[in-house]
Amino acid sequence: MGAMELRPELSPPPVGRSRREELSREIERISGLLYAGEPAGEAIAAFNAETGHAYDASDFAEYHGWRSLDDFAVEAARPAYPKVPDVTRDEFVEIVRRLLAADPETDYYLLLLRANVAHPGASDLIYQAGPGDAEQIVDALLSHRPIAL
Repeated sequence: MGAMELRPELSPPPVGRSRREELSREIERISGLLYAGEPAGEAIAAFNAETGHAYDASDFAEYHGWRSLDDFAVEAARPAYPKVPDVTRDEFVEIVRRLLAADPETDYYLLLLRANVAHPGASDLIYQAGPGDAEQIVDALLSHRPIAL
């Protein structure tokens, strides 16, 4: 079975080169402030206000240990919480298939999934599953109901 085409609002938004470069410069500037022991709180707050994210100093000081500068800039340019109304079961299955296949946009699809299902262990279900388990994972994700306190 081939990959299903996802509607645009479920696909990772493209990030232009100039936006990536702009954010990369600011990430490097903030990282440099932290490395030099300079105050960076205001710069981080401004970056978060501009991007809609909630990064802290460790995100800037340690990003190079687990991702590239460009990856960080792309993440910052995209929505922090990509909530999309009316995602269908088939669309969730396709998103999970892409996650299981280690799609190059895995980080975005995982964020998209977490933002659109109530199950608190969505990541765990994905990473403990086998490659053919997309439909079972989606059924588990969609059947979860939070407990009202």
